[in-house]
Amino acid sequence: MDISTTENVLAQRIAEAMIDGFNRHYQLIRRYGREAKELFEAADWKGVHVAVRERIRSYDERVTETADLLAADFGAASIDDATWQQLKLFYIGHLINHKQPELAETFFNSVCSKILHRTYFNNDYIFARPAASTEYIQSDPPTYRSYYPMQLGLRATIRQVIQDFAWQRPFEDLDRDVDFVMRTAEKRLGEWPEAEANAQIQVLHSAFYRNKGAYVFGKAINGHHEFAFAVPVLHTPEGKLVLDTILLDRWLISVLFSLSRAYFMVDMEVPSGYVQFLRSFMPNKHQSELYTMLGLGKQGKTLFFRDFKQHLRHSADQFIIAPGIAGLVMLVFTLPSYPYVFKLIKDVFGASKDMDRETVKRKYLLVKQVDRVGRMADTLEFSHAALPKARFSAELLEALYTLAPSLIEEDGSDLVIKHLYIERRLTPLNIYLDAATPEQIDHAVLEYGSAIRELACANIFPGDMLWKNFGVTRYDRVVFYDYDEIEYMTDTNFRVIPEAPYPEMEMSGEPWYSVGRHDVFPEEFASFLLGSPKVRSAFLKYHRDLLSVSFWKKAQENIRAGHVEDFFPYPEDLRFCKTFAAT
Repeated sequence: MDISTTENVLAQRIAEAMIDGFNRHYQLIRRYGREAKELFEAADWKGVHVAVRERIRSYDERVTETADLLAADFGAASIDDATWQQLKLFYIGHLINHKQPELAETFFNSVCSKILHRTYFNNDYIFARPAASTEYIQSDPPTYRSYYPMQLGLRATIRQVIQDFAWQRPFEDLDRDVDFVMRTAEKRLGEWPEAEANAQIQVLHSAFYRNKGAYVFGKAINGHHEFAFAVPVLHTPEGKLVLDTILLDRWLISVLFSLSRAYFMVDMEVPSGYVQFLRSFMPNKHQSELYTMLGLGKQGKTLFFRDFKQHLRHSADQFIIAPGIAGLVMLVFTLPSYPYVFKLIKDVFGASKDMDRETVKRKYLLVKQVDRVGRMADTLEFSHAALPKARFSAELLEALYTLAPSLIEEDGSDLVIKHLYIERRLTPLNIYLDAATPEQIDHAVLEYGSAIRELACANIFPGDMLWKNFGVTRYDRVVFYDYDEIEYMTDTNFRVIPEAPYPEMEMSGEPWYSVGRHDVFPEEFASFLLGSPKVRSAFLKYHRDLLSVSFWKKAQENIRAGHVEDFFPYPEDLRFCKTFAAT
């Protein structure tokens, strides 16, 4: 970047307007984090879901608001290149002592993307690389609290950890729950180790709120050993608080941050401090995933795309059409060396799909705004993604230009995809079942039906329930990932197929009854799901009721009555009410 150091008042004013726009945005994010605690205390579960949706919308609203201000007050679209470069330098000056510099850089990029052509998307004009360090940023209050059990005793220390969250609702029996925590930890350790001089417990200052739970994250340090833990706090039916369990396995803690679940709501002055703390015991979790799960999705996208571009520079394989049955709405491709799939909405859909591109986009946005209950894969949405054309296979290029030409343009050596979804790559369930052992089939079918049940309880009807629209994770969990036909359960009309007036009508290829747009006939599911005898046997063993209208109508009744189901992102047999049931 070679620009004059001459003072540029216009650049200064624009930089100030942009940092002010970001600060307004993050004040709102922190407000949602504080409100999450109040909603948890009030057991206002509907309010939680409303807050999640509003928080997701707020980023784009603040970006648009700031871009509009720059256009109206400064004529941003006609500013010369030198001024754009200089205002970035002035903006960096505002980040020197900022508490969220990495988020502010991403906000700057988002605003610029609404004003500048993509040819300006390089480090001279935007933050293609980070400019500000996120190391050792001081937070007030500190990012985590430290406790010293050698001073208070371990039992009193654990009790103090919980009390310091100051929830305005009484515990059912905190002493009992602390005892359960200690007994569970001792069983895991075998015996309590001798305390070293540095023995301490570090706990993140803010609880993490999601759905009907609050989560306490921390680690115990003793000598050279660190023991991570997570403690979910829930409400009893009587409205008291309980410690539901303590998770001590790092992989179980990691699952809490699965992208198939809803984002946490957390009040963080220095989000990078929270990410660094979490990565100290979840080093395999990418920063992009943690920022996303902390409700900072745009930062997650920024880090993901930087990692992806770095991978492209250090790999040589080609993008190919993703294995599996081709969809009627989406064109899906993948890079074998990278664990994600890339999805474009086709220009023309299959004849059976009565929808348009905007409808599909609304469905995918809906998925980000609802409780995914660990059963729907999260998506990253990108616009004007530039990828090296030389890395696309000939077969994929032909498919792109045939099926989605309106989304493709060439820019030098790059292929620019105007709209793109990216999801973590899973094994399609139909492919998994084809190669599965009888035991694996049994487990996968159990998981498949459980996914449908849990989605139904969360007010989501998958629509297209074919096996190919579900995938198997590395933990052998089945999740849904094809969203173009999802509907709210409460918008769906579940019906019994009426009896035919004449027997010969049942032999006809045409229905003898009217079918509305939102009508669903559960008894028909068997005809397109249960062709395989082994799959059929497992399905009927576990999920026969999914073929009846009564299951679906009962789920609708519960939703309309305001019932919010409990979904546990950890094995239920670890809950204290199970492990200490006789106590």
